[in-house]
Amino acid sequence: MTATDAAGTAGAAAGNVGAGTEGAGAGTATIMAGGIPVDTRHFIGGERVASPETYRNTSPIDGGFLGDISRGGEHEVDQAVVAAREAFAAWAALGPHKRGVILHRIADLVEQNLETLANIETLDNGGLLRSNLRGVMPRVAHNIRFFADYAINDLGHPDFETRGHTNHVTWDPSGVAALITPWNAPLMLATWKIGPALAAGDTVVLKPAEWTPLTASFFADLTKQAGLPAGVFNVVQGYGKEAGAALVAHPGISRISFTGSVPTAKTIAKAAADNLTPTSFELGGKSPCIVLADADLELAASLAVEQYDNAGQVCLSGTRILVHEDIAEAFAEAFTKKAQSLKQGDPRDPESDIGPQVHVTHFERIKGFVDRARQEGQSVLMGGEPNDELGGLYFKPTLINDPTPGSEIVTQEVFGPVLTMQTFATDDEAIDLANGTEFGLAAVVVSGDRDHAKTITDRLVAGTIWVNCFFVRDLRAPFGGSKKSGVGREGGTWSFDFYADVKNTVVAPNGWKTGS
Repeated sequence: MTATDAAGTAGAAAGNVGAGTEGAGAGTATIMAGGIPVDTRHFIGGERVASPETYRNTSPIDGGFLGDISRGGEHEVDQAVVAAREAFAAWAALGPHKRGVILHRIADLVEQNLETLANIETLDNGGLLRSNLRGVMPRVAHNIRFFADYAINDLGHPDFETRGHTNHVTWDPSGVAALITPWNAPLMLATWKIGPALAAGDTVVLKPAEWTPLTASFFADLTKQAGLPAGVFNVVQGYGKEAGAALVAHPGISRISFTGSVPTAKTIAKAAADNLTPTSFELGGKSPCIVLADADLELAASLAVEQYDNAGQVCLSGTRILVHEDIAEAFAEAFTKKAQSLKQGDPRDPESDIGPQVHVTHFERIKGFVDRARQEGQSVLMGGEPNDELGGLYFKPTLINDPTPGSEIVTQEVFGPVLTMQTFATDDEAIDLANGTEFGLAAVVVSGDRDHAKTITDRLVAGTIWVNCFFVRDLRAPFGGSKKSGVGREGGTWSFDFYADVKNTVVAPNGWKTGS
């Protein structure tokens, strides 16, 4: 499964408007490249709604035109929130079993349209088609099924007693959830939020990333085919500073879940504060990949090269390779050999290992990081430039060796195929380097000694740590970041703790009866 797990910093959601050229038009359905019909209007109250203004969406693969997308704002957001609020009571009253039946029908339709969804997403964000077919889109269906079943079978704990009184904990639907999602795995990451929100009994207004609007729109049609009541799920397209800003500031919203950048999260938090709306943030990362002296070199090199997955547009990636000085030379040789065997090319080609960056704005951002590192005197061991043979938005897999501690390239999230390599002499030094950024999303530890690995993991500040593996993700487990990598956790009960109003009912020893 492709490690397209989450949150970029550029254009992920509210607060970034870098998406194509504005235009005027009805925003009616268009036919995107590849001959797949996708309606580019909003989906509100079970119907398609156009905006007077549109923006142009193009493919990162070759710049081809994909469609004119309705450009929503305050008016469309208000329509969607009103529709969601009107649908809330009936959806909440269905209960988890009846909601689960509908959610399973949605998952069935995702599986029936898996190839179509995979092709749309590859055209829209440049992700590898083979990964979308084999892992990403099947995970979309799994996300929906998992949370539907979890609400039925696993949510809740046995009642417990206090001085003869019974405590009964429930997770009650909370209202309308505003979901703002990124572009690096658009539909999979959206359904990490859609699944638990709908299963909890909330209704939803989704604002997809403006650079990758298409699979969310196609998914909306599947929810209607599955019999999801009108207004339970809504999609408002548009720029972050218009649609996104209006959504997070709306007083009719009960929950806000956002995956994206730290600066945008701060903006959302300020807007949410006016209404005291609870928020959940999954933000950036600058994760370490720690290779201890007792590591298997082949495994270490393979895991390090895997950090280039999805053209480096993975927030969880261990982009800072920290390798013990005793094995640094041998590791660098093994890593370079494996990395240079990667094939960069059209993501629709099953032989391609790395596709393009998502958008010209993001491509220039990545190039800027590497150009500034060179200007600072950092050593570029591999790559470090656009792939001129392919042109367009393809940036070569890059390794920067021994960067200056504290420099931009080792402290700020690049979110592209750019890794750094530093050495350490002691475990204490490795820990200081690993924890030495403002982020704490994830980490990778490679070691041949289980006890040694544990002494490292116990001291790391990170929401998820992988030992001798990468991107193993179970939806029962908590997911989120420490420090500036996030607020809150997703997965299992943690998701329902956020999307629901958790309630404890305390019943006297004689139960519900009054009197003696």
